Amino acid sequence: MFCKKCYFATASTSEGLCADCADEAASESAGVPAPAGGPAPAPLPAAPPLPTGPMTLPHGPAWLRSPVGLGKSVAILLGLVIATDLFAVWADLKMYDVTGSIVDGDYSDAVQREAEHADTVYAVAGYTQTTSLVAAIVVYLIWFQRMRVNAEVFNPFGHSKRRAWVIWGWFVPIVNLWFPRRVMLDIWDASTPVGSRGSHGLVNAWWTLWVISLIADRAGSTSYRNAETPQEIQDATSQIMLADVTDIAAAVLAILVVLRLTRMQNEKAYQGQGPLPVGI
Repeated sequence: MFCKKCYFATASTSEGLCADCADEAASESAGVPAPAGGPAPAPLPAAPPLPTGPMTLPHGPAWLRSPVGLGKSVAILLGLVIATDLFAVWADLKMYDVTGSIVDGDYSDAVQREAEHADTVYAVAGYTQTTSLVAAIVVYLIWFQRMRVNAEVFNPFGHSKRRAWVIWGWFVPIVNLWFPRRVMLDIWDASTPVGSRGSHGLVNAWWTLWVISLIADRAGSTSYRNAETPQEIQDATSQIMLADVTDIAAAVLAILVVLRLTRMQNEKAYQGQGPLPVGI
């Protein structure tokens, strides 16, 4: 018995069709045309439905704003910090010299007057350092927050720390020794323009000096408060002097980090990698 459809091959099904015609009929009923001379392919699985609604960002809404003005302000205030640190180093040297004279047994009136003058200069240097540092910290944190939000525009999913740690990471004990650096590196990577090399050497050098100056300053200040003899005061002064010198180097590198990262974000915004820049 020949196939009822092609009238050539022998029928092999209960419907009176050959194997090839039966396969072709099954493919047509499934909506997939069968290739000539072979069995029909299996029907393709249905595509998953496309997502609807706005995309949820991991750290909240992000918008691009110019960091240029804030970056310049931070650089100027860090320059003021360097100036007060230099003044503090001079005050440290005066205190170190006069305490050295007392340690050597010189209790003359001239040395006593010099000691009083050195103590006054030392106190003034401490006040100016604190004032300039507080001003720099306030503006720096505003700049840092803006840089983080801008970086989320460039790469919403490239940040390991939540946005709250941008500020609190500097003040929570223990974690403030590495959280700000991690946040900075995430911002740095997200802000690196396409085609540029994103080396972390400058950030790592700045952070290393900053941590050293922080630890040295706390150790020296504690020693100075607890000092009771001229020799102990002289030793504590030398520790504080080391902290001030290290802080100057850290501030110089901090200026370079601020200016370079600000320039990187500005360039990336002009490359069109994200919404149009506002106010640049």
